[in-house]
Amino acid sequence: MLWQPPLPDPYLRMSDEDLARRIRDRKAQLGDRLLVLGHHYQQDDVVQHADLTGDSLKLSQMAADEARRRGSEWIVFCGVHFMAETADVLTDESVKVVLPDLSAGCSMADMAQYDQAVEAWEAIADAVRGTRTRVVPITYVNSSAAIKAFVGAQGGACCTSSNADRVFDWALAGGDAPLAKGEEVKILFLPDQHLGRNTAKRKGFVTEFDARPGSPAQTALWQPKLAHGGLTPQQVRDARVLLWAGHCSVHKLFRPEHVRQVRDEFAPRGGITVIVHPECSQDVVDVADLSGSTEHIIRTIEQAAPGTRWAIGTEIHLVNRLARAAAAHDVFVRILSDCQCLCTTMYRIDPPHLLWSLDRIAEGSPANIVRVHPDARRDARLALERMLRNSGPAAADCRGPQGNAPARPGSAASGSRSDIAATLVD
Repeated sequence: MLWQPPLPDPYLRMSDEDLARRIRDRKAQLGDRLLVLGHHYQQDDVVQHADLTGDSLKLSQMAADEARRRGSEWIVFCGVHFMAETADVLTDESVKVVLPDLSAGCSMADMAQYDQAVEAWEAIADAVRGTRTRVVPITYVNSSAAIKAFVGAQGGACCTSSNADRVFDWALAGGDAPLAKGEEVKILFLPDQHLGRNTAKRKGFVTEFDARPGSPAQTALWQPKLAHGGLTPQQVRDARVLLWAGHCSVHKLFRPEHVRQVRDEFAPRGGITVIVHPECSQDVVDVADLSGSTEHIIRTIEQAAPGTRWAIGTEIHLVNRLARAAAAHDVFVRILSDCQCLCTTMYRIDPPHLLWSLDRIAEGSPANIVRVHPDARRDARLALERMLRNSGPAAADCRGPQGNAPARPGSAASGSRSDIAATLVD
């Protein structure tokens, strides 16, 4: 986590009303020179000032287009550090990206460091030496620019939670180079083990949790803090998908018992549909009715039939906003569990830090500019471009436990999507 200097006292003493007014005034003063991005997980008092809202990669892609259209010089990203890095990679070099609080990081992204990835790559290569095996790395977009660059340099690609299946298909076919006869692909998936495991299961691989006694699993957990990832060479060779030991601290909090409890609670009232993010663990996704990306969860609730009830396994501030909007259409929404499912690092960005960032820009002394090294920028962009080339129109990304998209009461069929921006969700 990067260090953020304390704010000057006046920002900390200002009332909520004064903060909001001054942020609006600064935005009006800066005009089209400025673009403010707000991630879905941000608190309402920050999101209200965003010009664009969405998930991290979708926001970055939208911002690149909008900044070009407006001629914007500055992007202030109200998210976390890896998101600001991605925005810098995807926007023109003339655009500068600011993160209002440098300590707003992502614990999942921090679980995969560049040096660890290099060590893992070399150890895996040693384990499969002499076999006809090609290793293709995939990184979830929730990763540092350094990890994206590593993956890009090694012939791999990024993915989001909505296009992970299609990126898996691309990797299993050999990536950008067709497979030779008899050659087999092994995927190294970073940094979220749960998205990787859930995707692998949907693609038909037997996970560690589903393998029968005496039959080797086709997925294995690579633990970067242990020698050789905590795996024997044979375990590495047996696995078709090596999963990095990382996770989202928010989605890890949801448990299968939460699904059972909410179903028991609502059974006398006609039941409830459970939809979760695929960053949840496999045992949660397996028992949920549906799983899908943040954007698909939003669309599903927006299209839900009046009178339906939904329990959502994702971040609390997003769920609360969905619940307020859905109530106007007679749709009931609650969070899956009452545990504090908060993205605490995201919340380091608050109205005082946002105003401070805008003041510094307006006064000609900008702070917290996030700039990716040109070499890393090139390779990270390559990983992103490979994803985009292999994420064309596809069916809706909300799935049932076995990877299908069953018709549920209150859920609308989404059909195929032709807009490439629809694939840019995490």
